[in-house]
Amino acid sequence: MIHEIHSSNNQVSVTLAGSILVTDAAELREKLLKYADKPGVLFHIDMQRVEFIDSSGLGVLVTVLKRSRQNNGDVVIKGIHGVVKEVFELTRLNRVFHIE
Repeated sequence: MIHEIHSSNNQVSVTLAGSILVTDAAELREKLLKYADKPGVLFHIDMQRVEFIDSSGLGVLVTVLKRSRQNNGDVVIKGIHGVVKEVFELTRLNRVFHIE
């Protein structure tokens, strides 16, 4: 799940790993929303090491994106691949998030 979080000024770098499941969603939401509620925060979420994400994990990312944008911030997702990339494409979230 969360491998590490680094915050500097209005930049938050998050590295996720493994699977992001319903059992992880509440903790992930809590940790990320405390930054998303601040004005102008730009998230860089590295998902290179994520092997799977379920609908709860996607829901957390969407919630963080919405809250960030409400506060003039944004979310950039990096390194999606394999099944995770397919999930983003099937749900069309690849058109909602900035993907690098």
